[in-house]
Amino acid sequence: MMPNRLKLIRKLSVLFIAIACLTINLKGFTQEKFIVSKGNPIITDKYTADPAAFVYGDSVYLYTGHDVAPKSKNTYEMHDWLCYSSADMVNWKEHKSPLNVKDFAWAKDDAWASQVIERNGKFYWYVATEHAAIRGKSIGVAVADNPRGPFKDALGKALITNDMTTAVDISWDDIDPTVIIDNDGQAYLFWGNQRCYYAKLKENMVELDGPIKTVDVPGFTEAPWVHKHKNWYYLSYASGFPEKIVYAMSKNINGPWIYKGILNEIAGNSNTNHQSIIDFKGKSYFIYHNGAINTDGGSYRRSVCIDYLNYNSDGSLKRIIMTSEGVKKAQ
Repeated sequence: MMPNRLKLIRKLSVLFIAIACLTINLKGFTQEKFIVSKGNPIITDKYTADPAAFVYGDSVYLYTGHDVAPKSKNTYEMHDWLCYSSADMVNWKEHKSPLNVKDFAWAKDDAWASQVIERNGKFYWYVATEHAAIRGKSIGVAVADNPRGPFKDALGKALITNDMTTAVDISWDDIDPTVIIDNDGQAYLFWGNQRCYYAKLKENMVELDGPIKTVDVPGFTEAPWVHKHKNWYYLSYASGFPEKIVYAMSKNINGPWIYKGILNEIAGNSNTNHQSIIDFKGKSYFIYHNGAINTDGGSYRRSVCIDYLNYNSDGSLKRIIMTSEGVKKAQ
């Protein structure tokens, strides 16, 4: 009887281990949700804002803020950032939230606009948040080995604090970071509110490599995004309030910048207007937010949308046509 009992115990042990592994795998699986976009906005089960996208491998990774303000509260309330990926711009996978304000020990709150970029196999996430000890907004950097995270604070302190920028006397001018790595390998960080700042980054992506400078463009409010197409650099940004997206062009990332006017008009039911621009599978995309699924009438519950971006023969940008249909599946 004893050998048979031992065999039974061993079989039960193997079964329990298998069940435990299955439970762990299922737990990880439930952290991802599949979304089929029906048009704009592309995500309708929660509020998303301040989109930043980049192409990695055969997929687009989309990082957004997460509006959670209750209807009785007319202010921005955001505590974490969200991550989605897609291989065709229509079928999206929502991953577990890879970053929270609490992951920065020096930060107080406010998971504001951000951007992720890859360099040398690592992924750097530049975020704007409220500093706990230094007055005003600050920019931090998180790092991960995978675009889905998990991300951790790369510095243990802010990269940019409000006392480092003095072009305007406000506490929220250090927001909306965007990063571009030029063809020669030099990385640049742009950011700002009321004044557009920029600075070189060292190759390690977590230190400034020189002084902070300002960009001379008209009507700058916030939300800079820099991209390059052929021989032109493009600086798009939010202007006015409610905000439109305007843009400027240059042959040199250090300027001078030639102002070209409106790119995207006021987005419905949203005072803010925040964009990212990418190329994917032969087409260019303009990713932004509006307030289309917010029935409360405020401007604090936003939703990400995607429409096509097109260039004129001289390199200038055609004005964005905001649609409810959105984009078709990328092939």
